[in-house]
Amino acid sequence: MEHAYVYDAVRTPRGRGRPDGGLHEIAPVELVAALTRELAARHGLPADAIDDLLLGCVTQVGDQGGNIARVAALYAGLSSKVSGITLNRYCSSGLDACNFAAMKVMTGQDQLVLGGGVESMSRVAMLSDRGSFYTDPELISAAGFVPMGVAADLIAGLDAISRQECDAYAVSSQQRAGRARDEGRFRRSIVPVRQRGSDAIVSEDEIIRAGVTVEQLAGFEPVFGQAAARYQAAFRRAFPGLPAYDPVHHKGNSPGAADGASLVLIGAAAAGSPLGLRPRARIASMANASGNELLALTGGIDAARKALGRAGMAFDDLDVIEFNEAFAATSIKFLRDTGVDPELFNANGGAISLGHPMGATGGMLVGMALDELERRDGAIALISVSGAAGSGTATVLERV
Repeated sequence: MEHAYVYDAVRTPRGRGRPDGGLHEIAPVELVAALTRELAARHGLPADAIDDLLLGCVTQVGDQGGNIARVAALYAGLSSKVSGITLNRYCSSGLDACNFAAMKVMTGQDQLVLGGGVESMSRVAMLSDRGSFYTDPELISAAGFVPMGVAADLIAGLDAISRQECDAYAVSSQQRAGRARDEGRFRRSIVPVRQRGSDAIVSEDEIIRAGVTVEQLAGFEPVFGQAAARYQAAFRRAFPGLPAYDPVHHKGNSPGAADGASLVLIGAAAAGSPLGLRPRARIASMANASGNELLALTGGIDAARKALGRAGMAFDDLDVIEFNEAFAATSIKFLRDTGVDPELFNANGGAISLGHPMGATGGMLVGMALDELERRDGAIALISVSGAAGSGTATVLERV
């Protein structure tokens, strides 16, 4: 079986997922095309070097409908042989796209593949696809759909994670992201994007609020308490020891809606060497897992354990951990359950401070992990993302 190597990873800045965000005027397909062209220019790739393009995208309607991966490949000027595929495993979609790209390489189907994702939440709002999983009351009851924020509050209750702990974690995430930005740690991966019809260039993440304090966050009202009311009976049946439901999450300790795209260049050694590509890491293992659908957000923790087991590794072997900040309580639970060193965990912030362009986040985390591994001169990185309904995806990278 072929090894799959990561040759490079790029991303756009994360724009505010609102009409006043810097990327709002740029169509999602343009974001992907800008990254495709950057990789081609950076490495001198001919148009026919890429065999396929796999994109994660959660809300596949409007600007993001119609197999945006194929459209982006055509728009970016790749060879017509690149058929492209768009996939959805909720928030882990971008990481799954990278893993599926690696699988194609490992089985010898393709030699050089782009994996990543895109989400323009200012243009295509979350849940605007009107999926029956979250709009049909009968299906909601039968399948156990729980909104992510409600599930995060449930995790906090079951694990006795306080509002104060969540706010402190959020402040730490903001401070880490601000430090990383100021020290230029994102510079290698970020590709500046020009606004349509303007000379304005978006070159930095827009959501970071490095100066926020715990005292400021203490004034924010929890936002998911009212929505949780309809799920209380199901929670009591599933978790008889659940204490009184006490919502702790608000806009300051939750992931921010964002616009953005990511691409990771993955290939076999036989494909990279003739083009002068030098691998940055090898994909050592991959895993998918699902946890309790009511908890919704714990699948990434299960997938992390599974991926490490497949690689013959333990959490103590890791030099870098990128776990998507699907609300503060979920990140705190990861730290508690695994006992990992907090200094290795989301060292440059996460979705709370940087934003969460859902389909793109997984690919972005691959780039962040690579950059941080090299900055620390480390060897092993874990990337893990929780999706909705308990799903999760993880990848282990070994630096080469």
